[in-house]
Amino acid sequence: MNSFSKLMQLPIIWLTAMLFIIFYPMLISIYVFLPLFVGVMGYLLMKGIDENRIFYILLASLYFINLEVNLSLPFFLTTLTSLLVYVFFYHHLNYFRKCVICRPILSVILIDVLYLLSLLAYDFVFQTHTIVLDNILLYSLIVDLLVVVVL
Repeated sequence: MNSFSKLMQLPIIWLTAMLFIIFYPMLISIYVFLPLFVGVMGYLLMKGIDENRIFYILLASLYFINLEVNLSLPFFLTTLTSLLVYVFFYHHLNYFRKCVICRPILSVILIDVLYLLSLLAYDFVFQTHTIVLDNILLYSLIVDLLVVVVL
C-alpha cells in the first residue's frame, strides 16, 4: 500500500500545482485583495536554479507568465527581477548559514522590493499606470513573507 501511495503522490502534486498556476492568476484579476505571490514564486525559481530542480523552475516560470498575461503586467519583468536578485544577491546570503529562515525571508523582501521598483521605473519610462501604491501591496508582501516562512 505504501508504494501505491507514493506512486499516486507525484501526479496529484503536479495536478494541484498546474491547477494553481492556471486558476489563481485569474482569481487575482477578479479579486484584487488576493496576494500576488511574486516573492514566493521568485524564491522558488531561485531555489530551483540553485538546486537544479526543473519542477520548481517550470512551476515558477509558468506562474509568472500566467500572472503577467492575466494582470496585463510587463512581460517577463517578474522573471527578470528574480534572476537579477539571484545573480547579484542570492549567493551573498550564504553568510546566514546558521539562520535557516533568514535566506528565504531576505530573498522574498529583495524580490518584492526590486519588482516594485522595476514596475515604478517601467511606469515612469513608458508613461503608463500599471500599479496603484496602496495597502494591498503591503498586504501582498506580508503574505509572501508568511508563506515563505511556512515553506
